[in-house]
Amino acid sequence: MKVSNVAAATALAGMASFLATSAAAQCLRPDLDWVRVPNSFYLIGPWGGMVRAGYYAMALALVLLGAGAYQALSREARSGAPLLLFATGGVALAITALARTDTWNNPPTLHGYVHGVAAQTAFLCTATAMLLQSARLRGDARWRRWFRPAFAYAALCFALLWVQAFWRALPRGLGQKALIVLMLGWLLAAAWRLLRGPGCDGAGA
Repeated sequence: MKVSNVAAATALAGMASFLATSAAAQCLRPDLDWVRVPNSFYLIGPWGGMVRAGYYAMALALVLLGAGAYQALSREARSGAPLLLFATGGVALAITALARTDTWNNPPTLHGYVHGVAAQTAFLCTATAMLLQSARLRGDARWRRWFRPAFAYAALCFALLWVQAFWRALPRGLGQKALIVLMLGWLLAAAWRLLRGPGCDGAGA
């Protein structure tokens, strides 16, 4: 099995773990209003360890996806920028899980500030990496057919990232979780396509 296939398979497992633990937390924590509270609140209290494990799995998945995509593309189409951004996003996500977020009605703290910066970095770096990685597909004849759908989807996620950041009327939890689901859609499709190879029918990156 190629290195890119191993990376894609492992990345898929990590993404599935993140999705499963995050979804389970919504059901296991009825004390939290999922529409209002961000995903970070589930890192605190009961089942917090489970959610953190999912974050770490997702962090590794981002790094592996970037490495696998770099390996799969032709030398002419490769770029270190998406790989670096995916890796930075993964590290930032791990820091997000480690640094405890500030909760409402409590004074701001240093670890809360670190958590916030890390979370924003993870979102921004991952969304930008998705855009750049999609653009690189155009330079490889084997992958070129996936450039348009991958780039369009990544552009939508990138645009919604800024909408979610500046639209204050949108419930914080709902907006963030909708963005996470949309970005996961691209990432899962990209890892699945990478696992199957450019010649298989289907949709994704």
